[in-house]
Amino acid sequence: MPATQPDLRATLLAGLKALQLDLSAQQVEQLLDYQELIAKWTRVYNLTAVRDPAEMMTHHLLDSLAAIVPLRRHLQAQGLAQGAHLLDVGSGAGLPGVVIAICCPQVAVTCVDTVAKKAAFIKQAALALKLPNLTGLHARVESITQSFDVICSRAFASLIDFTQWSAGALASHGVWMAMKGKHPADELALLPAHVTMFHVEQLQVPGLDAERCIVWLRPVS
Repeated sequence: MPATQPDLRATLLAGLKALQLDLSAQQVEQLLDYQELIAKWTRVYNLTAVRDPAEMMTHHLLDSLAAIVPLRRHLQAQGLAQGAHLLDVGSGAGLPGVVIAICCPQVAVTCVDTVAKKAAFIKQAALALKLPNLTGLHARVESITQSFDVICSRAFASLIDFTQWSAGALASHGVWMAMKGKHPADELALLPAHVTMFHVEQLQVPGLDAERCIVWLRPVS
């Protein structure tokens, strides 16, 4: 039997507590509305393979929410707590980009995808969820000329492809934030000399019995 809205709310609130993530009541509503929007669009456009609401909460929302505290920490340390620009590459249904836009209203988030319907969904989400800091872009990441402080991806591509394709959009002081499953030792070994990994951060996603990590990378100056 599918999870009800009260069940999803309880799972989300328990997850936020486990992640030590303090969000306003409005942000909690936006996250729940966002999941509902994904489910609605997926029935027609197949945005995501995950259709069960409870599974969507853990595998998509809480999985993306696990990156918020590390991201906030990085932005704070770099003096970018206000006005940072973040690019989410291969964003799909907006994971983690839309979640970041909800949780970090001071960050301007651009979600780019080569699939038109997915970029259209992001634009619809920005309107429906009233997120002026969220932009959907239908393009190849290689064509982007704007500079971003953080470029992130989640289950998008190998580290070498991710960094190579998006290098032109990275600010000189910028970093890559790659959300991965297991520690990608093989991928790290293949990185070119001009890209360096400076931190691998293990994540614990509430309700998800699987390995998750963030690989932080920067260009070698």
